[in-house]
Formats: sequence, structure tokens, C-alpha cells
Amino acid sequence: MRSEHQIVMSVYEAKDDMQKADDLIRDYIPFIRSEASKCISRFCTEQDDEFSIAMIAFHEAILGYEHDRGAFLSYAATLIRNRIIDFQRKEGRHQGVISLNEEIGDDEQTLMDKIADQRDYIKESADLEATRQEIEELSAVMADFGVSFSDVADNSPKQNRTFETCAAAIRYAVENQHLLDKMLKTKKLPLRQLVAGSGAERKTLERHRKYILVMLLIQTNGYEIIRGHLRHALKTKGGMSV
Repeated sequence: MRSEHQIVMSVYEAKDDMQKADDLIRDYIPFIRSEASKCISRFCTEQDDEFSIAMIAFHEAILGYEHDRGAFLSYAATLIRNRIIDFQRKEGRHQGVISLNEEIGDDEQTLMDKIADQRDYIKESADLEATRQEIEELSAVMADFGVSFSDVADNSPKQNRTFETCAAAIRYAVENQHLLDKMLKTKKLPLRQLVAGSGAERKTLERHRKYILVMLLIQTNGYEIIRGHLRHALKTKGGMSV
């Protein structure tokens, strides 16, 4: 078990190194899950919204931690609890929204909503300026493409089979940079090429066009922090890497 001194050293190294932040989050998944479970009074699974909220809060704790805030894990636990309480209070205002990473279609909050909600938290701390800038930049780019976070919620796949179909198209685009370049140039999703390359049905991709478009936008322009959140929060059968 790491000493507090070792933990603090790891946290400070992770502030400016996304890979080290990823490693630290992965090492403390049991702690993150435990704190989330306390908040919901049952075992928290990876399919629970609170699990994703807790992981994002832990990363926020890494960015915002300073020595004068006491023991890091106590600080992180408080932040996780506060963010989950905030989420639960807001949950009633998001009825009918489908989770971006939910495989069975039962969830009512999208991951993109959670990332958008982070804007409120980010404003509370200057230490999260980089994250705030990424989210604002992404929001502005999305607006230029004619989509918003609420559009993503409305267009997110509801069933596992549909999600995997969209994931296949996203993976194909990511593996073929010229398609991303074309999308940025034309501000349109290259549906014909995605259908031909991934084997997905055109009507499925058209129905979830805005969702796919935003997931591909996140692959461009260096959205490293947002991709970092998605890497840990998206646990899919399709194995999609963001």
C-alpha cells in the first residue's frame, strides 16, 4: 500500500502527464468504486452513472489537489461524494436521456452530459482551466457543425447492437485519417465511406449521425483530457478505444 508521501508524489506527477494520470486512476479504481458504492448504498458497477461520475471526480481531484488540502485520498473522497450528490440532484431534470456508454438502454444520463456538467465544476477552480478550455472549444466546434450536447443525448444508441454498429463506423473513421480530414473540411459526416468501410447499415448511421459526428470530433484537435475521461468511462463490448 502506498504511503501518503508516495501518493502525493504520484498525484503531482500526474497533473501534467496524461499517461501517469491514466495509470493513477486505473490503480485506484477499487477506491473509486468503493466511494461511489457508499454514495448509492449498494455495489457500484461500471454501468452505473455514478461510477463514471466518480472517475471524472477523481481526475478532477488530481488536477485540483494541493498540499494544504490534507490527505489526497480524503480530498478525492470528498470530491467524489460531492459530485455524485450534485449529479443525483440534477438527475430528475434529465429524464429520458440515454447514457452514451450504456449497453442495455436503461440509463438516463449521457456521458457527454456529464462532461458538459463539468463546466460548472471547472469554473470553481482555476486548476481546471485546461479542462474548461477543452470543453468550451469542443462546444464551439460542435456548434459550428450544427450539433449540441442535447443533440448527442437524443441521438445516442439505445441498444447494445446499435451501439456496436456505431462503434464499428467510428473505429473505421479513426483508422482512416482522410475521413476525419474530409469531415472537418466539409462539416459533414462521410456516411457513404463509413457504410462501405465498416459494413454498417446506412439507416442506422443516419439515425445516430450527430452522436457519431461528436465522437469523431473528439478524436481531432487534441482533446486529450476529454479523451482521457472517455478511455476510462467507456467500457464497451465493442472495445472501442477513444
